[in-house]
Amino acid sequence: MSWPFSIRNALCPKEKLIWAPIRIIRETNKAILVDNGMKFWIPKSRIYGVRLKNNNFEIYTKEGTVG
Repeated sequence: MSWPFSIRNALCPKEKLIWAPIRIIRETNKAILVDNGMKFWIPKSRIYGVRLKNNNFEIYTKEGTVG
């Protein structure tokens, strides 16, 4: 069981993952070029999931990776 308030959580907080809406422009073997207001490459190793929600692609990635 993990305690919500502990020294370990204060010193080493867990990475927060979010679903971010994007538009996929191009894909290579190692990365995906996306657009969410500005175009940039995201390495596939930083994408933990992809889903289609309301005709929009969303990726599951670390907070701060997208915008």
